[in-house]
Amino acid sequence: MTQPTPYGGRPLMPAPGAATPELRVARFRPHARRLVWSALVLIGVAGAVGYFSGNLPAPFEDWMLFTAAAAVVLLLVVLPYASWASHVYTITTRRVIERAGLLAVRRRELGHVRGYAIQVRRGPVQRLWGAGTLVLSDGVDAPLRLVDVPSASLVHEVLVDQIEVSQILAHRDAQPLPPGVRSV
Repeated sequence: MTQPTPYGGRPLMPAPGAATPELRVARFRPHARRLVWSALVLIGVAGAVGYFSGNLPAPFEDWMLFTAAAAVVLLLVVLPYASWASHVYTITTRRVIERAGLLAVRRRELGHVRGYAIQVRRGPVQRLWGAGTLVLSDGVDAPLRLVDVPSASLVHEVLVDQIEVSQILAHRDAQPLPPGVRSV
């Protein structure tokens, strides 16, 4: 059998009976707007260190200023950034994967072939930034929450498309092949 030609940007379908490769469709992190405060703190600390270094009153020394600045930057800039960067959502052609955690990594998966309901929740600030929270519920396991997803409507469309394609392929593969056709 030959490979069907795609029309209108549709993905290529594997031949009946052939294994479907798992491809990464999208990989993203929660919206970065929560790091705005960290950026403002970093700018403020840099300005304060520049202004006060060499200008401190008598009982204080420059090393105390640098130590305090380093502690503030560590707690209010580096740790929030590391927490944000360690939370990753991945959408593949077979499943949705959530991976989170700095030291202890937590991973959750939800397969497209089972099908699931998608709820989009958007608050006023999320609407302003085009973000949203997607709740994926298959009715069996606890819902998978994709919190503060950038371009939530686009991600919603991608998930709906992946569910549809996965279920079409699962249904097609469940059908017996016609006589005379061999599986690959």
